Amino acid sequence: MKKWFKIILAFISIFLVVIIGYLGYVFLSYHRIPDNQNLTVKIRQTKKLATEKSYRALTYNIGYASYPPTYSFFMDGGTQSRADSKGIIYKNLGGITKTVKAQNPDFIFYQEVDETGDRSYHVNEVNFLQQKFGNYNTVYGVNYDSPYLFYPFTQPIGKTKSGLVTLSKSSLTNAKRYQLPIDTGVTKILDYDRAFTVTRSPVENGKDMVVINIHLSAYTKNKAVQKAQLEKLTNFLTQEYQKDNYVLVAGDFNHDILGNAPTVFGTTKEPLTWTHPFPKDQLPPGFHIPTENLATAKIPSARNLNEPYKEGKTFVTLIDGFIVSDNIAVKNVAVVNTSFAYSDHNPVTLDFQLKK
Repeated sequence: MKKWFKIILAFISIFLVVIIGYLGYVFLSYHRIPDNQNLTVKIRQTKKLATEKSYRALTYNIGYASYPPTYSFFMDGGTQSRADSKGIIYKNLGGITKTVKAQNPDFIFYQEVDETGDRSYHVNEVNFLQQKFGNYNTVYGVNYDSPYLFYPFTQPIGKTKSGLVTLSKSSLTNAKRYQLPIDTGVTKILDYDRAFTVTRSPVENGKDMVVINIHLSAYTKNKAVQKAQLEKLTNFLTQEYQKDNYVLVAGDFNHDILGNAPTVFGTTKEPLTWTHPFPKDQLPPGFHIPTENLATAKIPSARNLNEPYKEGKTFVTLIDGFIVSDNIAVKNVAVVNTSFAYSDHNPVTLDFQLKK
């Protein structure tokens, strides 16, 4: 009996050592990427923007090309943590590329693009997109670089390095990455780091168009963190607006930008952590979120990943879009309906002109 007791005790001791060692690795490996980090611009075009000329911007959270309609994600109540296969990654990247090229945008803003990751079979999606849009200037900023997460235990999501890709047909200069406030507790490990990238596109009149690519936190329940993230963004917007620059923000806001998406799409009114109404009263003077005709069109930009996508049944909402300064004339904003074929998001386009 004593022998069996010693064996069981030894197994328990080894198990505890492994668990404590792993937790130590996760927390010691965790680090925040430095703030105000300079980014490299890959220059392929040098032409400046012009006033009163029509341009199109497109924002697309590609979900690291791992979410076909059949996919459900464990953090949303689903079952999966990694892409089904490397082949699915390339298939989705091909569909994403074809969809975006069909819109012929002048500016492209991608979120959740994996540079490497166990969840995406270490496909370098950043290189893939930059090569497929070889005539665009491009900037990549890391959003997060996480340690190996051994969860779920049956198929760990693993280690990930992922970020934001901005592409432009016009000149891009002075690119920077700014970190956003995040939770300081244990949840920071699951919700990752957060940031926005800022790039400048010179205009013929001597001003800059400041283009910002952003992906706000999705899973934090801390309203103070959500507010602090928006405050950091809006403070930056105010600074650039006071310089008389044009300012365009594109990305995944993880907030209901319509304010009444449950009514528009006929879904539950109980908000998820990423579907609270966007606090438009936090926007500084001179800025707004273009939403004209989006409620009428009733095309969602994101779906819940708690289950495989079923049109008319799966929860959908509108959390992707743009914030623009009032010296930008908005001509149209629209969601491109892909039926979530390649991601849990649909792309959103903005047609605009720079005022004189």
